[in-house]
Amino acid sequence: MSNLISKTQQQLQAARDWDQKRPSFPAEHWIVLGAGVAVMLASRRSGSPIVRALGAAAGGALVARAASGRDGVAKLAALIPAGSSLTNLGSLFGRRQKLLPF
Repeated sequence: MSNLISKTQQQLQAARDWDQKRPSFPAEHWIVLGAGVAVMLASRRSGSPIVRALGAAAGGALVARAASGRDGVAKLAALIPAGSSLTNLGSLFGRRQKLLPF
């Protein structure tokens, strides 16, 4: 079992490394942000709580993906007036590192 977990972790790391090395296409993170919001909104219409929960999880993962990375939407936080304070929120929680990667 631990061999399977180790192999899966290696494959995930290889996928992350490939993703960091490839050039991003224009508006990639904006498209992913829109897809995440669309998934969350579409899943809210379902009568099933399982579908709503899965839609919220999948949509949230897409929104998080859009906000992270080298060309992410979070990069825009530096351009808005409150953005500089957002980068240092970690000090409020007793952490020394920044919460956002810029």
